Amino acid sequence: MNSPSPRETILSLFSQNPDGFVSGEHISAKLGVSRTAVWKHIRNLRQSGYVIEAIPSRGYQLVQSPDVLMPESIQAGLECLRVGSRVRCFEETDSTNLQACRLGDEGEIDGLVVIADRQTSGKGRMGRQWESPGGVNLYASILLRPAILPFEAPKLTFLSAVAVCRAITSCTGLQPTVKWPNDILLGGAKVAGLLNEMSSETDQVHYVVLGIGVNLNMRANQFPADLRYPATSLAIVAGQPVSRLDFVRTLLREIDALYQIYLEQGSAPIMAAWTELCDLTGKAVEVDCNQLKIAGTMIGLAEDGALLVRTATGKIENIYAGDVRSV
Repeated sequence: MNSPSPRETILSLFSQNPDGFVSGEHISAKLGVSRTAVWKHIRNLRQSGYVIEAIPSRGYQLVQSPDVLMPESIQAGLECLRVGSRVRCFEETDSTNLQACRLGDEGEIDGLVVIADRQTSGKGRMGRQWESPGGVNLYASILLRPAILPFEAPKLTFLSAVAVCRAITSCTGLQPTVKWPNDILLGGAKVAGLLNEMSSETDQVHYVVLGIGVNLNMRANQFPADLRYPATSLAIVAGQPVSRLDFVRTLLREIDALYQIYLEQGSAPIMAAWTELCDLTGKAVEVDCNQLKIAGTMIGLAEDGALLVRTATGKIENIYAGDVRSV
């Protein structure tokens, strides 16, 4: 893991102090710099939107942080084993998945996180566009380098889904559900989508990119009129805005913990956790597989992550791609 920057160190010191006060002397000793240099770092943080007060004989106090996603804010005191070991934030990019893939091709490390304030070419499944206005949502991609065979990689979508659901519940108290293969719902409306991509050879995965888009503070009038399915945001459902910084830090901790479980125990506990979040098991569904529609009862997941549907004839269909809906 790279050594933390002075900004990261100072923000971490603030987060470690219950009363929010950190003395200039303590910061100076921690950074190994002069008190004048400390003052310059504090000034730079203020210019970035942090409200920091200087109280005589007590030191500096962090009063307010901007809801702007920056590496030092995200990483300060994060304490993850892999995920978030390096964070790249962009004010604007074409797609965080494309950026993560480019960086993966350049040799970036396991656990890299790429975040954008807005995307110009956000990607959804089947080449669909993901609406990505600035300042309101989370657009993130996580680069992982697990030592697995390519056919195992799609199961990591279930890891992303469980992590997003747990982060939503932790930050808002809301209880989301999952829709196979990669949607997160609140009250039947889509609040988050996942798109995983992979670079591999026949018998080796070079890297997997977990693409995650979560509608955090998007307003109703910001959604396109031609959406295929109803959409919502956490702020709309919760009735109040959600801190993007708190959410992304919570999400990265959840992904990191689940990734460790995945590496140590395989995909079974991850898929079991996903199944508990799915409210369609045992219910009548219809799956649109482009040229074919399959109707029946959803009975769960196959070991390889396929959706299992029992048709009226009793035949069990293994479905690997398609849009599922309750009927």
